[in-house]
Amino acid sequence: MAGIGSLVKDTAVYGLSSIVGRFLNWCLVPLYTNVFAAQEYGVVTFVYSVVALAMIVLTYGMETGFFRFANHNRWRDPMEVYSTALISLAVSSTAFVLLTSAFIAPVSGWMNCASHQSYVLIMAACVAIDAFLALPFSYLRFRSRPMRFATLKLINIGLNIALNLFFILLCPWLMKVAPGAVAWFYDPDFGIGYIFLANLIASVVSLLLMLPELRGFAWRFNGRLWREMIVYSAPLLVLGAAGIMNQTIDKILLPELVADKFDAMVQLGIYGANYKIAIVMVMFIQAFRFAYEPFIFSQAKERGESKNKAYSDAMKYFVLFVLLLFMGVMFYIDILKYFISPAYFSGLKIVPLIMLAELFFGIFFNLSLWYKLSDKTVWGMWFSLFGLAVTVAVNVALVPRIGYMGCAVAALCSYGLMMLASFFIGQKKYPIKYETGRILSYFAIAAVLYAAGMYMLPENQLVRYIVRFFILSGFVLIVIRRESLSLGHAFKSLLRR
Repeated sequence: MAGIGSLVKDTAVYGLSSIVGRFLNWCLVPLYTNVFAAQEYGVVTFVYSVVALAMIVLTYGMETGFFRFANHNRWRDPMEVYSTALISLAVSSTAFVLLTSAFIAPVSGWMNCASHQSYVLIMAACVAIDAFLALPFSYLRFRSRPMRFATLKLINIGLNIALNLFFILLCPWLMKVAPGAVAWFYDPDFGIGYIFLANLIASVVSLLLMLPELRGFAWRFNGRLWREMIVYSAPLLVLGAAGIMNQTIDKILLPELVADKFDAMVQLGIYGANYKIAIVMVMFIQAFRFAYEPFIFSQAKERGESKNKAYSDAMKYFVLFVLLLFMGVMFYIDILKYFISPAYFSGLKIVPLIMLAELFFGIFFNLSLWYKLSDKTVWGMWFSLFGLAVTVAVNVALVPRIGYMGCAVAALCSYGLMMLASFFIGQKKYPIKYETGRILSYFAIAAVLYAAGMYMLPENQLVRYIVRFFILSGFVLIVIRRESLSLGHAFKSLLRR
């Protein structure tokens, strides 16, 4: 259980930046949805969907490749691996900005920003910086410096939020009461562009703060090492691109599948705002991923039952936690929904579908360790391409008929099928004795409790909230009893670590 304790500890520390950061960004949603019309927020959703895909392409699997080769016995100097990957990312990120600038007219037109090409240039620079910084952040994880990792992430997020509040709330107010103070730099017509500008400024500051991780070693490029890293990471690029497209292609396709372009952006704004409510599930999965990838490679050095038991336990406790999260969010959705403007409430029906889809994706990520450890990353590429094909097919079939609900159904189908495919193939290629029966029984228990809490309670809202609290507590008690857990002992053990 020592490996699990370490995983829990690292998840907690890395999760500080991921969970708190995403939560703080989540708190910007009511600002955006109350200040900007659904059509404008639709443009923001579209731009950030493209940005998410661009980030995967521009990092092209180098983070995982760095972990693999920095731990490889053949390469005694991890700094050579780090330097080679850094130079590669610096060159590719610079080339991306130059290409975007050269083709700014068609690119901005496709991104619904034809009248504001500066939006696209700002985000191109932001993506280039963030892609380059992905490796120094991975280096901090490699060196087991979670506190600096979390601190830098939180500074970036805090500055981004502060600048959003400055540009979107304070500057418009100052334009009314003291225009001379801000008129020299603030343009009300720039609108949602200030969201992008705040992001860029925060990224530049992060680059400056990361300078210590970019000095103190010899910058050298090993061509042979780089080629091996590319060969290892190339399938991860396809895997990552297909994976992020599974998350974003619905938002990119929706404007193309709805005939009325204005209505399409309105629907996209509503869909994007309600998608944010499901961010609780995504936050935990992201925090888990930060700790899990170094964990599986370190555990791979061990042999025997302890290693497999650690993987199995990680899966089981992950599923238990996300089931509890799912029920908690849905039981109190009537409160959480006020994080967005009432004008967007029509999209709340997508929340359970998206959360369940993200739960399936989290399980898929846990299952992915078999092809990473066996260097058969090409399987991850095939799974993601399969999921992407399902996503596109379901979107094309349903979005023209039922709008953004088709996007939610597509996500659920895609992640569910990817999860099943990875499980059955993984058990043949790299068998791990997951407690499948016990995990399925927890799914059944959660389903019964969810149905009781959502559909079998009186109409009185206060009574419903109280009963739902006891239902959640009952689920926790069932887990504690079935797993023979002692909360006091577990807490003391975690503190000792």
